[in-house]
Amino acid sequence: MRFLSSVLSLARAAAVATAVIFTVGLPLTAVAQQLPPPIKAAADFPKVQLTLGMYLINASVAANDADREQGLMYRKSLEPNEGMLFVFAENAGHCFWMKNTLIPLSIAFMRQDGTVTDLDEMQAETTNNHCPTHNGVYALEMSKGWFTAHGIKPGMQIIGLPQ
Repeated sequence: MRFLSSVLSLARAAAVATAVIFTVGLPLTAVAQQLPPPIKAAADFPKVQLTLGMYLINASVAANDADREQGLMYRKSLEPNEGMLFVFAENAGHCFWMKNTLIPLSIAFMRQDGTVTDLDEMQAETTNNHCPTHNGVYALEMSKGWFTAHGIKPGMQIIGLPQ
């Protein structure tokens, strides 16, 4: 039995050594590309409370390029009425994708006055573009199906948006 234990120990050591040699043998850039970039913690985003119909939404705010680029990437879950509000300086058709976003989401696009113009459903970890049909300055991401489940439709207005 001790012999079998020794053989298993040697096999484990060989496997670890092989893994280390393989990793060390890779160019440093290849190893670095496998790791996600520095991620801002969910708690570090500014927060705002929004009202949509009779619902209160607790939203993290992404109002600069770095925060908008990260968005909800790498998040594993959202609370029931939690989302992320994207704020843009320019009134335009801002498109979204789901690269490195681990949870499926729904998105509402809004004009400056908070009126919802478009709704869309987005699958996790995809790179298809999700673009509004109207220009706007806000987008709100929620868990997939949230807007439908709460009866939210284009034409409704979100209150409490930062100006």
